[in-house]
Amino acid sequence: MRSTFLSGRVRAVAARAAIAAGAALVATAAFANNVIVLNSAEATLSLIDENTHQVVGTVPTGKEPHHLMPTPDNSSLIVANSVSYNLMFVDPKTGAFQRWVQDIEDPYQIGFSPDRKWFVSTGLRLDRLDIYSYDGKNVTLAKRLPLGKMPSHIAYSNDSKTVFISLQVSGEIAAIDLATQTLKWKMKVGEVPAGVWMTPGDKYLLVGMTGADYVAVVDWRNQKVVKTIPTGKGAHNFRSMVDGKHVLVSNRVANTISIIDEDLLTNVGNITGLLPGPDDMELSADKKYLWVTFRFAKHVGVIDLADRKLIQTIKVGRSPHGIYFLNRAPVTAPNGA
Repeated sequence: MRSTFLSGRVRAVAARAAIAAGAALVATAAFANNVIVLNSAEATLSLIDENTHQVVGTVPTGKEPHHLMPTPDNSSLIVANSVSYNLMFVDPKTGAFQRWVQDIEDPYQIGFSPDRKWFVSTGLRLDRLDIYSYDGKNVTLAKRLPLGKMPSHIAYSNDSKTVFISLQVSGEIAAIDLATQTLKWKMKVGEVPAGVWMTPGDKYLLVGMTGADYVAVVDWRNQKVVKTIPTGKGAHNFRSMVDGKHVLVSNRVANTISIIDEDLLTNVGNITGLLPGPDDMELSADKKYLWVTFRFAKHVGVIDLADRKLIQTIKVGRSPHGIYFLNRAPVTAPNGA
């Protein structure tokens, strides 16, 4: 029950004590470029030295940290603790604790709009979308918008006018007008939609169908599914290859990652031989190595993209989900891929 949650102040005191206990671990990696992995079932983050691939620290977070993202100026990395109702800011290079933002209710997936004016948080358990204005440092609640069962992942139009949200239980995509914070429309897309991705030029919206084995191609202006791209069972989340043409999708049930051509809207290859539950992905700055969390295997993996092979696994905590490192390839290509 939500009424059993501690007050923001008490939670903050408890959290600060936990962070202090982990400070020595962070200090051991203070000068490293660390890979930061959220262990959602353990309320911790693992720090992995990007060069040696060794775990160099484990830091307490709030309850159920699922997703993370850097602030627009890259001065902080935000960890969204969905059950603790707060955000934890850490150093994006080392993972060292910076500050808390309390009373952000049920932050599951989070995202800044391209124009940096809006910060959006999906309330997976509360069945709503929280829209905040952003002044470059702080977020201020603008609107709480009921959406339907289990709002999940987020994508924006490049003009920052519209945010798209997947609704897992109803099998829909919702489009929200950010200027007015109102619902534009909802449309059916398939079974258990999760990750959403905008193709170059905002032409199509790609939606990973975690309850099926394909990616839906949505003509979002006309609210119509125009094609399905077979990938693998449990098509879930996306990561750009930053070449202006290809995007990766993790298939959590098939234990594969598919490569999608964004122009042809076809699957042009699969990465196989993975551990159970490939989920979130991050790409090295040289675009040679893909890091992936294996949600059901307590491991992170490193994939050589030239050979499309898993070359190393690293043990972390239970249910690893979000992953990030500062020394990464951009999330999108210069043309907005």
